[in-house]
Amino acid sequence: MRPFLLTCLLAASLGVGLRAQQAPVFRGATETVPVYVTVTDGDSRLVTTLTKDDFVLLDNGRKQPIPVFDDSPRPIRLIVMLDISGSMYGNLGLLRAACSQLFSKLRPEDQAKVGWFGEEIKISPEFTNDRAALVAELPAQAPRSAPTPLWTALDAALGAFEGAGDERRVVLVLSDGKDSGPPKFGGRYLTLVDVMERARRDEVMIYSVGLRSRSGRLPGGFGGGFGGLGNRGGAAALGDDFPDPGLGKLALETGGGYFELRPSDDLPATFERVADELHAQYLLGFAPPDRDGKRHKIEVKLVPRGLESRARKNYIAPKGS
Repeated sequence: MRPFLLTCLLAASLGVGLRAQQAPVFRGATETVPVYVTVTDGDSRLVTTLTKDDFVLLDNGRKQPIPVFDDSPRPIRLIVMLDISGSMYGNLGLLRAACSQLFSKLRPEDQAKVGWFGEEIKISPEFTNDRAALVAELPAQAPRSAPTPLWTALDAALGAFEGAGDERRVVLVLSDGKDSGPPKFGGRYLTLVDVMERARRDEVMIYSVGLRSRSGRLPGGFGGGFGGLGNRGGAAALGDDFPDPGLGKLALETGGGYFELRPSDDLPATFERVADELHAQYLLGFAPPDRDGKRHKIEVKLVPRGLESRARKNYIAPKGS
């Protein structure tokens, strides 16, 4: 009986160890740096059949061992932030359809919030997996004269993860304009750099969808006309046709994706693509080689030819022994 009990205890302890390896918890820990990687082929199709040996991970140019590798879908905490500034007037039906498509792709273990920004910034209070509840949180109108407090809104979204669990943290932001500063006079003015630093520190992946929509009345929706341009003229209007260039930089830096859409492009399909990517990413985990408290550059390379990878560009190493 005694050998049998010892065998059972050993098996139980091994089982706990294996479960810990299969579902490592990274938030708040300093022993492992998580790197989520999206891999695509030459036709932008997701590649989900690679093994650990297909990846090379570099920290400040030095190759690192990869003790943690996981190619299974992992739970996400998602915050969707929607621009409802004046130029988005009349397009809320399309936004609601795109969000509904996104919510239908969430897995049972995923959780989401809905937020929007214009005259004010609002984010739903609780994470939920209830599709109907998420749809009910979508904005009902877009005031014609609302500004675009892009960076202030994204900073608020990053703060909305506080108190959340250890799931992967993701923000999906959609906007058709350039940042206009805080929505209220006297509010704190934030920049792209401020948001990028916070996303890096909090380990949040950001996906960005930029809509080209402001100049002229465009076919198929997304048209805002030239209302509100004042004396800026046609040249300024042409510049406004493009979303804030910082959206792409932010997505690239944090390992997310950037999609720039024209009026004829399929917005619901783009939101669905984001969900598919989040459920098809590889997790690589490695131990920080230097505990210097400094920013370290991360590079992920692939052994197979003809494939491309996207992942976060850097991390802040822990400091101390």
